[in-house]
Amino acid sequence: MAPSHVLKCCQKVLAWVPVAFIALVVAWSYYAYVVELCVFTISSTAEKVVYLVVFHLSFVMFVWSYWKTIFTSPASPSNEFCLSKADKEQYEKEERPESQQEILRRAAKDLPIYTTTASRAIRYCDRCQLIKPDRCHHCSACDICVLKMDHHCPWVNNCVGFSNYKFFLLFLMYSLLYCLFVAATVLQYFVKFWTNELPDTHAKFHVLFLFFVAAMFFISILSLFSYHCWLVGKNRSTIETFRAPTFRNGPDKNGFSLGCSKNLREVFGDEKKYWLLPIFTSLGDGCNFPTRLVIMDPEQLTVSSQNEPAKSSGTNQSFPPRPLSESQNRLLASDSQWVESGPEEENVKSGAKKHIIVSLES
Repeated sequence: MAPSHVLKCCQKVLAWVPVAFIALVVAWSYYAYVVELCVFTISSTAEKVVYLVVFHLSFVMFVWSYWKTIFTSPASPSNEFCLSKADKEQYEKEERPESQQEILRRAAKDLPIYTTTASRAIRYCDRCQLIKPDRCHHCSACDICVLKMDHHCPWVNNCVGFSNYKFFLLFLMYSLLYCLFVAATVLQYFVKFWTNELPDTHAKFHVLFLFFVAAMFFISILSLFSYHCWLVGKNRSTIETFRAPTFRNGPDKNGFSLGCSKNLREVFGDEKKYWLLPIFTSLGDGCNFPTRLVIMDPEQLTVSSQNEPAKSSGTNQSFPPRPLSESQNRLLASDSQWVESGPEEENVKSGAKKHIIVSLES
């Protein structure tokens, strides 16, 4: 049996096969469109110029965003999420899960973590030996924990997560526009070659095949792009769509949603002039995310509401004061009103604190 490092090398080489395939298809499409269509087939100079300018603009943006998606390293948790040497040794010595969880709870008490496992345990990665931040998951292909991991994409041979999710969305958008433009401009010449209005030349095969390839990729990418646009609007990752994050009050698939506008800004940033450029402008650090669910002690709410009158909106709704544990993320900094979303009390043991859920007005 071959050594493990040889197998890993083979896996790394094979992982680049889908990327190489896409690169070859794109290179051929460039040749077929620029040389075979624009140079040898189209006779109008004005039409050639217009087609070439628009084509190269979409081509550059498509390749740029694809390159950034591939070669942007996935973001990993910072050192503050790693266990100290003493805690790590104690964790490894403990055999009982309850004792291990107690060590993790003690280490995570000052960390900005609001989600747990389905069994209400601290999310810990034994492989990377760190406490997972919210929305962080371990990628078996990359063998690292990835911040706000969405999925591992074989077509870019990289994990799509916090550091390159914007690039991935732009890659889908520009590839969609690229395929649409190619298919739309090639269509009339496709028909002419198909009906023999144009003489048979070496360009015929390239033009006919170019239309089929562009149309096929357009249809397949359209569904994927539409799905990820929906995910951005809901502020969910692909993983969270299939397995809702668990907060202290239970699983909530909309726990990180702040409203469509704020969700969009979280991915693309505050400055709209950079939205369509594949440069990093996403908000936050990937470890701490604002949520519409804030855990709060009702005793604090009662005392605060007695000292400070509740604010009201134009719809005569009452707004309790901001909770002390509110995230300082810029997405929340401009909000001055909080909506109480029907608190539901639970029966707990004597002396335990009760909690309510406070929702951001979106």
